[in-house]
Amino acid sequence: MIDVHGLLALELQHFVIALCLTTGISLVAGYSGFRYLRRARWIEDTPTSRIRSAAQGLVELNGRCEAGGQPLLISRLGRVPCLWYSFTVEQYRRSGKRSHWSVVERGGSERPFMLLDDTGHCWIEPAGAEVHPRQRRRWEGQHRWPEGGSGNWLGRALGQRYRYTEQWLAEGEQLYALGWFESRGEGREAVDQQGIARDLIARWKRDYPSLLARFDLDRDGRLDPQEWGAVQAAAAQAAAGEVALLQAAPLEHRLGKPPHRGLPFVLSDHHEEHLSRRLRWRSAGNLTVMTVAGACAVLLWTALA
Repeated sequence: MIDVHGLLALELQHFVIALCLTTGISLVAGYSGFRYLRRARWIEDTPTSRIRSAAQGLVELNGRCEAGGQPLLISRLGRVPCLWYSFTVEQYRRSGKRSHWSVVERGGSERPFMLLDDTGHCWIEPAGAEVHPRQRRRWEGQHRWPEGGSGNWLGRALGQRYRYTEQWLAEGEQLYALGWFESRGEGREAVDQQGIARDLIARWKRDYPSLLARFDLDRDGRLDPQEWGAVQAAAAQAAAGEVALLQAAPLEHRLGKPPHRGLPFVLSDHHEEHLSRRLRWRSAGNLTVMTVAGACAVLLWTALA
């Protein structure tokens, strides 16, 4: 006999799974769509600043990117000379009748590089950036790392397939940068001279025998109030010297990840208008998926009700 209750339970289970999937897809696509749209609006609404006159905080810069006197990086997979790169290694896996690409390793560089315009230069600290490079390459092989070549007989015999994806920023390209701008040196930083003096005293006290040898003038094994005053005066003098060095340091501009959540940090060698269009197209695609998946979820929920 046909187990009617079992079939109904199985059908209900499939409906619930489909409902969860369509709801999840709709939520993820909606989040991504609005995130891309917000990025596009940030890019369109933020005026471009010159490095020399840029305000402290969130700014937009345009200029030529260079290594800043450092040797070029070599990308991990394709061995391409560059200023920044990221990579992904995926393995093709089968499970029964199903197969998929699974990420086995990903990474990228975080070394700062330089952006120059006609007013000055600024160090770009790419850690945590959302990077949209023009240079991108994807290829396949039989090794986890492509340096091993694509003619590995063992890999072919085992049916191993790997897919490599790499993207990079090349030296000399025009770079669009939207992030947190800070200037250091020439006395621009607020310096706590008393705090530096306190830290120095704490450091000296960790080596108390040396502190006594330096300031215990009567050699009684302790520091009396007069000798302790000499310690404080020496720390204040040393702190004043450190502050003078900080204030004499040359001016240096840096742009990196904002300290506050929700603010963008975007790097791209696409033109600003092209980048904005790309982000809006991605937003439209994700919002379309959100709408379709949401409609399917509503239909499934109506059918279950």
